[in-house]
Amino acid sequence: MNIVVAMKQIPDLQQIRIRNREPVLDGVPATLGLIDKNALEAAVLLKEEQGGKVIVLSAGNEEVEETVKEALAAGADEGFLILDDELEGADGGVKARVLAEAIKKIDDVGLILFGEGSGDNYSGQVGSRVAELLDLPQVGYASKIEINDNGAVITRSLEDGEEIIETSLPVVVSVLGDINEPRIPSVTQILKAGKKPKEVLELEDLELNLTGLPEIKTLSNLAPETDRKQVKISTVEELIKALKTEGVI
Repeated sequence: MNIVVAMKQIPDLQQIRIRNREPVLDGVPATLGLIDKNALEAAVLLKEEQGGKVIVLSAGNEEVEETVKEALAAGADEGFLILDDELEGADGGVKARVLAEAIKKIDDVGLILFGEGSGDNYSGQVGSRVAELLDLPQVGYASKIEINDNGAVITRSLEDGEEIIETSLPVVVSVLGDINEPRIPSVTQILKAGKKPKEVLELEDLELNLTGLPEIKTLSNLAPETDRKQVKISTVEELIKALKTEGVI
């Protein structure tokens, strides 16, 4: 059984600077989303228990081919990439159609894993869209995944408790960020990642018509305004005095 893990390339959030309330992305390296890495770790753990193969699936510009080496170093066996400059900045509706068509070209898919939300816009829609396009069952908020002869048993963590669901395969599952702790690849694994197989397609290879689809455009993306007092404090006494002046204590 093949386990497909959809992973999105995003800017490294820890290196984004803010200028005039807007993010500065110049020089910020690309990485894979944090919860996507949890989805990958869940897939690798299942492979180690049950066997099979983990295929990391991603769509974007040519930089994705380099970024996906992170996933190959962390345990994925193969990469399946759709690379096209038209996909840079594409919204979730477009990405979902591209990923769904790509999954159709992968044999023996039993499990399709997504992170609960991407690290950049966190819409949480792509997994559900892919499930609908492929006419597959979907389970979200997964905190535990077990595979047996009859299918999968998935534990969902909800606000007021847990829900256990049995489902047939194939199934689309969106995992929570606390489902596991992603492993850190060794130097040897990182070096070997570049030699693992990758299948690279372009949009035209999918024979997918994306014209006329409704588009989502981001009109603004501003950091919250801050109103700092900019009071310099040298001693504990000055701090206490300032807090009393502000009515905090």
